[in-house]
Amino acid sequence: MEPEGLGQIIKLIAALLFVLGLMGGLALALRRLGLSGALPVSPQKKRLRLIEALPLDGRRRLVLIERDEVQHLVILGANGETVVETGIRKQDILPDEG
Repeated sequence: MEPEGLGQIIKLIAALLFVLGLMGGLALALRRLGLSGALPVSPQKKRLRLIEALPLDGRRRLVLIERDEVQHLVILGANGETVVETGIRKQDILPDEG
């Protein structure tokens, strides 16, 4: 193979690795921000929704989810999940003062 052709192949491989690195970096950034895993939803009435998510540290998130008008507070982490509070009804939540 000619040296010129070999140089082009090396440049092509380097560019491919650079693009793959950018994609991996973006995926990690989205995961850190808690924006990964968004799924498309059907237009039917939704029974499950994410109310709020708060990153606790690099590995754990505190999430408030709602199913059928009942909210649940859960900690999600790499080693599993922990239910903090369940059965929170909307009428149990106090309105904001101010």
